[in-house]
Amino acid sequence: MIDPAEPRSRASRRAVFLDRDGTIIEEVGYLDRAERVEFYPWTIDAIRAFNRAGLAVVMISNQSGVARGFFTEAVVDDVHARVAAMLAEGGARIDAYYYCPHHPDGKVAGYARPCDCRKPGRGLVDRAVRELDVDPARSFVVGDRWLDVALARAIGANGVLVRTGYGMSVEHQRPDGLTADAVVDNLIAAASWILGRCS
Repeated sequence: MIDPAEPRSRASRRAVFLDRDGTIIEEVGYLDRAERVEFYPWTIDAIRAFNRAGLAVVMISNQSGVARGFFTEAVVDDVHARVAAMLAEGGARIDAYYYCPHHPDGKVAGYARPCDCRKPGRGLVDRAVRELDVDPARSFVVGDRWLDVALARAIGANGVLVRTGYGMSVEHQRPDGLTADAVVDNLIAAASWILGRCS
């Protein structure tokens, strides 16, 4: 694991760390088949705008369904392949897909354990820092749950809560001491807010 206090290179890129379910794609509960993937109408436009602005786009997702035995990692890979293909059709891309398959209450051996990669833990972001040379302190986290904002705080990034997915229902259940840098309706609104701060 990297030392969070270690200074980053000036060449390090800004990144947008995007939650998956309820942020990029429609929230359908445990997504157990790639055929169930549905984008929001603005998903491709928002991600393409990040691409054009030179931001690294990184998916960071908790997929406890693996630990719970609802689906396998192969299913998660199939879902991400479908997401990538759908984005490519619209001229957009996600630069890296990272997910946590663990959960302490899981029932599948090897996955039923605590870990540092389950959001709001920073393990997946630390991996992105190593593999993509991104600077978390100059980056953004977007998601539909307060744990996404908590991840932003853990890595020193800006945190944006979207009202899609679970966002609208949890917006007023803010944990004590935790505030978002912005609360917006959806990913395209988040893109507008983020890009306005990258100029």
